Amino acid sequence: QVQLVESGGGLVQAGGSLRLSCAASGLTFRDYVMGWFRQVPGKEREFVAAISWNGGRTQHTDSVKGRFTISRDNAENTVYLQMNSLKPEDTALYYCAAGYGSGVYTIPNQYDYWGQGTQVTVSS
Repeated sequence: QVQLVESGGGLVQAGGSLRLSCAASGLTFRDYVMGWFRQVPGKEREFVAAISWNGGRTQHTDSVKGRFTISRDNAENTVYLQMNSLKPEDTALYYCAAGYGSGVYTIPNQYDYWGQGTQVTVSS
């Protein structure tokens, strides 16, 4: 049984930082592209960042470039999202996802497994 468990969300003031973690189990972690998405009520799930199986390729959506960084530790079966210079518009439920294969994926239906999400709230 595949499980993706996110942690690290919370309430932070604008300009602050958070580090999200996603621990994976029940799959061969290095076989999967890992991604982070976010969603606010009433809107579609939005791509944030993705990382290839070995970390050699990453992609970040334009609105977070220079502020967020995705990374992974295959020995620990964990993917991270370091979020700096947070803005109120970053407030959302953040999801971790795993998609079988190589490269980087930016579309939700390219991913096979999803976590339950961790809430990030940025106050102004």
